[in-house]
Amino acid sequence: MSVKITDRPQEQVREEVIDQLIYNYSHGVISVEAFERRLDEAMATNNNEVLVSLVEDLTLNTDQQYNAQKHSQFSPNYSAQQFSQSDFTLRSILGSNERSGQWIVPKNIYLTNFMGSVVLDFTDAIFTHQEITIHVNCIFGSDEIYVPEHVNVVSKMFSIISSVENKTVALNKHQGPTIHIEGKAIMGSVEIKIKRTIKEKFISFANQLKTQLGGKSGTPM
Repeated sequence: MSVKITDRPQEQVREEVIDQLIYNYSHGVISVEAFERRLDEAMATNNNEVLVSLVEDLTLNTDQQYNAQKHSQFSPNYSAQQFSQSDFTLRSILGSNERSGQWIVPKNIYLTNFMGSVVLDFTDAIFTHQEITIHVNCIFGSDEIYVPEHVNVVSKMFSIISSVENKTVALNKHQGPTIHIEGKAIMGSVEIKIKRTIKEKFISFANQLKTQLGGKSGTPM
């Protein structure tokens, strides 16, 4: 006997509904307006019955290829290769410094910022460790740290007349690496966030699938 929809874990139901919305949109079954409207509703509601009602008229179900592409898109970039570099230092004194693009993430990262700006971007980074520690020393400066949705962030910052904000979210937390952020900020700011909202990530993934399918058949609703 199947479990009543009201008794099922809400985040699991939400994930299944969003998957079905993406899959049907990518196959041309619903219009972009309907897809984005339903996606907004799916992300906002806390009612399982409302969630399933958003896809009750959609007949296409996800397949193994979709699941593989989703896993590739939303999972961390891991490498089993071992690298000799275990520490990395990014310094900015009265200037700016940035680390972004595809780079190998070491186990320890040291950010030293005095009256400058530092950008540390993990969006396309390759992780070789499950636990990473960022040691922050920010004085009269600004640090911006961008992390993907699937990365966990634990902040243990000490601040004096400073702003420390953690605006991250996480998907598949049990699979993603954990970044520990510790240190101090004195009359400065440290912001941890994602470059794209999770909605933007879903829409980008859906459009990518739609392009691959060449705007395949279906009657948009």
